[in-house]
Amino acid sequence: MTSEVIVDVQPKEISIALLEDKRLVEFQKEGRSASFVVGNIYLAKVRKLMPGLNACFVNVGYERDAFLHYLDLGPKFNSYTKYLKQVTSDKKKLYPFSKASILPDLEKDGSVQTTLQQGQEILVQIVKEPISTKGPRLTCELSFPGRFLVLMPFQDKVSVSSKIKSAEERARLKQLIQSIKPKNFGVIVRTVAEGKRVAELDSELKVLVKRCEDAFIKAQKASKLPELVFEETSRTVAMLRDLFNPSYENIYINDTDIFNEVKDYVTLIAPESAGIVKQYTGKLPIFDNFDVTKQIKSSFGKTVSYKHGAYLIIEHTEALHVVDVNSGNRSKSKDGQEANALNVNLGAADELARQLRLRDMGGIIVVDFIDMNLAEDRQKLYERMCENMKKDRARHNILPLSKFGLMQITRQRVRPVMDVNVDEVCPTCFGKGTVKSSFLFTDVLESKISTMANKLGIKNFTLHVHPYVAAYINQGIVSLKRKWQVKYGFGLKVIPSQKLGFLQYEFHDKNGQEIDMKEEIEIKH
Repeated sequence: MTSEVIVDVQPKEISIALLEDKRLVEFQKEGRSASFVVGNIYLAKVRKLMPGLNACFVNVGYERDAFLHYLDLGPKFNSYTKYLKQVTSDKKKLYPFSKASILPDLEKDGSVQTTLQQGQEILVQIVKEPISTKGPRLTCELSFPGRFLVLMPFQDKVSVSSKIKSAEERARLKQLIQSIKPKNFGVIVRTVAEGKRVAELDSELKVLVKRCEDAFIKAQKASKLPELVFEETSRTVAMLRDLFNPSYENIYINDTDIFNEVKDYVTLIAPESAGIVKQYTGKLPIFDNFDVTKQIKSSFGKTVSYKHGAYLIIEHTEALHVVDVNSGNRSKSKDGQEANALNVNLGAADELARQLRLRDMGGIIVVDFIDMNLAEDRQKLYERMCENMKKDRARHNILPLSKFGLMQITRQRVRPVMDVNVDEVCPTCFGKGTVKSSFLFTDVLESKISTMANKLGIKNFTLHVHPYVAAYINQGIVSLKRKWQVKYGFGLKVIPSQKLGFLQYEFHDKNGQEIDMKEEIEIKH
């Protein structure tokens, strides 16, 4: 299996698509201004104590206060608090971490009332992004993740990933990290550290310790709370850090700055793979070029088709996700109804495992498969689902089919479900039911081009239109595009874009920024 990452950088958002054998399996989209990312650390104040919940609300700058439970304070909370006071009391130099005193662990059955005070300053880390009406979820057990290691201040313990099975390798890594880690730091050794040399691990450990010290220096100098003291690496780099493996063939990026950032990161963690990071400079939108746009439009939405006419219906409620499996207009198997049901269900299990990763669906998922009478068929379906979910990085739990033919799945939820609206508003009538003549559409475009070239003085720009319209504009020896270029300047380029509806259009300047040329009726709708 080969994997490719396609990164589409736009002025307002970054989209990342992971392809396995050219098939879209993960898709993440994030606004470039989004700041409440899992892993960010804030110096913040306790806003309100909630004794009934044994928790408190903390102001981290989000519209809704973040939630912090007593158990998420962590056993080393007293040590954190004392060190934070020592740091903030001296604004000139940082109190050495190695000299910090380790206090007794926090009691597990204690109370938030006796531990925290309203208005108290604490360091918190986001573990769950704001979802629906809920604010972020916090912890006081800080961690600084790297490619091979995760650094945990005040823990003073070395843990090795359970996925490393070799007893000799586990012992080697544990002994190695114990010998190089600074005092008052704990370390979790990640699976990808298996077989790595001491120089690589020591190099990353120093980087992580520096990040931790920089976070406390920012907290020391904070003048206004809440203050962001540690920012998780960019979405692109963070995803690559968790996903990166030797099977990656290519990482394509359409932005110079992000390309350089990712290139530097891959050179740091895997110098032999630096050549796979490539800058995309083609004329077509990057997602159109790699067939991602088409896959997004066919993979999201309420109804998802898979093989031979069968399809899934996916509904999302506040409490859970509900999935219904339908055989559709599929022709029945010669082997009878039972074999047909098993075949449809196995195909559904394959598609559902992909959909869970693709949409990042979390919480409780209930799947209504087609009823099967044979116990061995139900077991076969359960085993197929478990096998498919092995590729999923999120923690999950799958129960065998109930007597009603329902499968229950729980999956870790750390960010809102990826919801991509694949329905297109009619770009011609805007929901009114009456349309202008499509034959006049090119006249409308020409009037916009004339306005830009003659009145606004913009000479270099691109016109993005539906591929069918682009083909019409470009057809013939003396095409419409050629006529427009002769009349208004050769800075005009026509780009086919699959994300646009049939009579939609966008103008972009030479820097890729959209030029708003829409009429009032188009803006209203």
